[in-house]
Amino acid sequence: MNTIRTFIIFLFFAFGLQQVQGQSYQFKTSGFSVLEKNEKGKWGEWSNLDLVNLSVILDTNKHRIVVYSQEIQLFNIEDYIEREENDTDIVYSFMCKDNDGKDCKVSIITRKKQDYRKQLYINYDDHIIVYNIFSV
Repeated sequence: MNTIRTFIIFLFFAFGLQQVQGQSYQFKTSGFSVLEKNEKGKWGEWSNLDLVNLSVILDTNKHRIVVYSQEIQLFNIEDYIEREENDTDIVYSFMCKDNDGKDCKVSIITRKKQDYRKQLYINYDDHIIVYNIFSV
């Protein structure tokens, strides 16, 4: 009987720790821009910034990032990359697979020298999408 009680307490404690480790972060977007490679494989110019008001959720419990655009963009987190920081930026990056199973790197970058403005970068081999975001 004592063993069962100990086991139940252990399970309760273990599930409690998992709940503490995972978190959900909510953001809103204020604009987005796209950068694409041309036929020669060179990066072109950023598109004009389009104003857009979307919700973005980073859910570390479910290991995913969701951008609630007209077509929902779901990024399943495959790997968490160690936080990087330098004089100008704080970067949190994630290696992901999108809705179509394509590999991409998603980064949340805080621009220190721009009043701590936040941006969400979705990096593919042939194009990059950037959203200006703010915490909700």
